[in-house]
Amino acid sequence: MSFDTSPGTRLVNKNAASRFRRTGKMLGFKGLILTTVGARSGTERTSPVGWWPGPDGSWLIVAAANGAARNPAWYHNLAAHPDNVRIEVDGRTIRVTAEQLHGTERAQAWQEIATATPRFAQYQDKTDRELPVIRLVSPAG
Repeated sequence: MSFDTSPGTRLVNKNAASRFRRTGKMLGFKGLILTTVGARSGTERTSPVGWWPGPDGSWLIVAAANGAARNPAWYHNLAAHPDNVRIEVDGRTIRVTAEQLHGTERAQAWQEIATATPRFAQYQDKTDRELPVIRLVSPAG
């Protein structure tokens, strides 16, 4: 499988990452910079993503890909290397572990995210796949 990363997508991601680093927000929601290790390449990859607070001090992110038919590349990287992840948020760089939520836990988190950011509910309506909700947990607590 290959991923299409057009120059336009890279420019949008670069601009979003710059804004997240400066302000912590974009389009009305909080953002962070997610650094993963490529599932096949082993190369570090950075992606700007929106986040929501988890009930336990964690960060919740959604593999929405704007409602595309497939999960974003960073999702596959997290699945391959869930313990080799870091985030930049609020001016700090933090090592985290990624955990995908399932069942009731996922449904509750999704409801909170969709209520806080209705645009993400629209992404779910655009695709047949269930948008993965990922919890990022700092090993230090």
